[in-house]
Amino acid sequence: MALRIKSHWWNDENERSLSEVGSALAFIAWRISVDKAITLHCERFVYRDDEQRLLVIQEYLIFLIQIADRLSHEMLEEEQRRELVTSFAKHCVGHLQDNSQDLLGAGDYGSPFLARLNERSEEYAEFRLDDDGPTYPFLRHLGYEIQTLMGLEEENRWVIDQVMDKDGWDAYKRFAKAFRDLFE
Repeated sequence: MALRIKSHWWNDENERSLSEVGSALAFIAWRISVDKAITLHCERFVYRDDEQRLLVIQEYLIFLIQIADRLSHEMLEEEQRRELVTSFAKHCVGHLQDNSQDLLGAGDYGSPFLARLNERSEEYAEFRLDDDGPTYPFLRHLGYEIQTLMGLEEENRWVIDQVMDKDGWDAYKRFAKAFRDLFE
């Protein structure tokens, strides 16, 4: 089943704040990330539990936050870019917190995510987004992090290839299109 992403404002005559755009981006990124986690399962990769699946979703969210940062660099002033990416990340934390509590019970799921985001942001800082999209090392890092989460058991051994060759690219293309649409 195809994932349908709504990325145009209902009333496009109204000016949108960067916080509103960040909220919309977080919703879109959450849907894309969940879709990619489901795709891995459909491709016969195996999750040991819901916690592992949520960690994979988090890696996709971190990847998409990095993409948003690179895309906004082209369009916005530094202060606006910081405001947008911060809003986007905060709204991602909200989605993660709500969904994690539903699946795993009460707890603080946002703080560990933010710590991981900060760690990964330093790692992703070395990688570029060029005119064609994320570079090979950019996608390889996403694939490596998901491979690390999923393990090297027989059924998950090739998850890095799935993420690098298909799912990471698809997530990027869908998100980049939605990102640009929201600013039209």
